Amino acid sequence: MKELASERRRFGYRRLHILLKREGWHVNWKKLYRLYREKGLTVRKRGGRKRAVGTRTPMAIPQGPNQRWSLDFMSDALEDGRRFRVLNVIDDFSRECLAAVVDTSIGGARVARELDRIAELRGYPCMVVSDNGTELTSNAMLKWQEDRKVGWHHIAPGKPMQNGLVESFNGRMREECLNEHLFPSLRHACRMIAAWRADYNHQRPHSSLDGLTPWE
Repeated sequence: MKELASERRRFGYRRLHILLKREGWHVNWKKLYRLYREKGLTVRKRGGRKRAVGTRTPMAIPQGPNQRWSLDFMSDALEDGRRFRVLNVIDDFSRECLAAVVDTSIGGARVARELDRIAELRGYPCMVVSDNGTELTSNAMLKWQEDRKVGWHHIAPGKPMQNGLVESFNGRMREECLNEHLFPSLRHACRMIAAWRADYNHQRPHSSLDGLTPWE
């Protein structure tokens, strides 16, 4: 438990309990909570000072489609000022945009449903890469990983380029679509983003990760 807590510094005892079960440790959650408190593992409130994080193993370059997906969120606004979000999911080998989900709110349970929807057509990936957003470290996502037997790599906090492929895709979507259109309604935003995604996938280069090296 101490080893897991050092790797997942913002995880509380409930999420550590899920990780322990995944590794074959069946411990009553009340006993786990008592040990969690005794060992001083309680998650502390964030301060203003940045702290160093542990080293992370570089990811291997995927050798074929569906080996690794990357996902990230973007945000924009409708004409009336209401904010909406876009969940982008990319295949790291083919560079295909597997989904661009648009809604005013996208929580962990919704992310899990969208990944299942993609997998109905393509199968599940070996690994998913994301940042440490609350939606992506939620209990719903931890359960999804456990149930689907999918590996998950969280990039280091403050290091978005460790998820460089989806960040590059986000920049292109921002420049070519979001900054070029006004969206009077959420339905209009969904339609325009879906059309842009279809055009992007049609034009994307059919190559592997030429010239890229594993991120540290």
